[in-house]
Amino acid sequence: VVTWGDDAAGGDSSGVALLLTEGVIELFSNYKDFVALKADGSVVFWGDAGLWSHEGDIISVTGSGGAFAAIRQNGCVVTWGDDAEGGDSSEVAALLTEGVVHICGIEQAFAAIKADGSVVTWGQQNMGGDSSAVASLLTEGVVAIC
Repeated sequence: VVTWGDDAAGGDSSGVALLLTEGVIELFSNYKDFVALKADGSVVFWGDAGLWSHEGDIISVTGSGGAFAAIRQNGCVVTWGDDAEGGDSSEVAALLTEGVVHICGIEQAFAAIKADGSVVTWGQQNMGGDSSAVASLLTEGVVAIC
C-alpha cells in the first residue's frame, strides 16, 4: 500500500508501512482514517486517530464518518474511532456479541443486520444511531440494509 496526501488524514502511513507490504486484500476509509484488511484476518489502522493493528479474525470492515466497525469470524462486532460517530458501541454491545452478518456505515452511525433478521443501530442518535421509532420493525425478517 502506498499513501499520500494530508498526513493527519491517512496520507502518512510510515508508522505502519512494514505491515502494509503484503497480504492486503481490501482498504476501507472514513473521512480521516484508513484500515487495511489482510488475508490473514488482521487489520492495520492509520490516520487522524493514530496507528495500530489487530491480529487475527476480522472478516469485514465498514466505516462511518469518523469511526469503523468490524465483524469478527464469530459474528461479534468490534468498533473504534470517534465515540459520537459509532466508535463507541457500548450501549448495544450485548446485542453485537454474535450473529452479525453485515454492517452498514453512514455519516455518523452504523446499522448491523444479524443472522436472525434483526437490526441493531448505534452512533449519533439523530443521524441514524437511534432506531427506537421503528424498533418493532427491526426485530426479525430484515434481509438487507443500506
